[in-house]
Amino acid sequence: MFLSAFYLGARFATVSIVLVLGGCAFLEKEQYPVPADYPIHGIDVSRYQGVIDWKTVKEEGHRFAWIKATEGGDHADEKFALNWIAAHDAGIARGAYHFYFWCRPVQDQINWFIKNVPVESASLPPVLDVEWNGDSELCPKKVPKAQALAAMKAFLVAIERHYGKRPVIYTTIDFYRDVIVGDLHDYSLWVRTVNAHPQQRYPGRRWAFWQYTAEGRVAGIKGNVDRNTFFGSEEQWQAFLKGPQGTPAASQPIMQPFNAASLSNLKL
Repeated sequence: MFLSAFYLGARFATVSIVLVLGGCAFLEKEQYPVPADYPIHGIDVSRYQGVIDWKTVKEEGHRFAWIKATEGGDHADEKFALNWIAAHDAGIARGAYHFYFWCRPVQDQINWFIKNVPVESASLPPVLDVEWNGDSELCPKKVPKAQALAAMKAFLVAIERHYGKRPVIYTTIDFYRDVIVGDLHDYSLWVRTVNAHPQQRYPGRRWAFWQYTAEGRVAGIKGNVDRNTFFGSEEQWQAFLKGPQGTPAASQPIMQPFNAASLSNLKL
């Protein structure tokens, strides 16, 4: 009988510990917002989305679009010009992005982007897309951190000088950890993470945009499309649109990490 009582007590204690630990895990998970908690959403597109009905995209509530313009020093996205004009005509804030090619001199890529993307005061800041591309047949290599940072900084400075807007950096978890972590704090970050909140994958880092899925479905687009959210409120979005461009992101209050407690202040 004593052993039975001891056994039952031990079982109860074990279950209690599991419940407590499970509750802590639940609370830890729940402290992070999900994409639907953010009020400002948008997409990023390239030729792979085909012909887009931008009016329908706008009507569904998407507020911004990042549009692929160039890659490397000699590739221009064949749908860029059409998307650039049509998104603007639909009333969607849009910006152009450049996919960096690690096997091409940085000056070639600067010149190519400038050649293909117009200077427009109403557009979003240009984006530098930096990631490793191990599946590429042409350029699968990784370059040393110092070399990557030097190329990025050269590109960012030249593009800001030409367009009068401080560029945004798009990156992935592995590239961020290999190259960006601890550096480039003066630039707004657009991060990719499809299975966790950015604070869990880019801890302690300010971020402006979150690409949270590559399998989104949006009326007006056939097939999958990347979906994104802006980190802040409507007021903060309007502040981002108005600038001031060229101000270091680290000094802008809109770039502070998201506080889960502030969710109650967001009007969806």
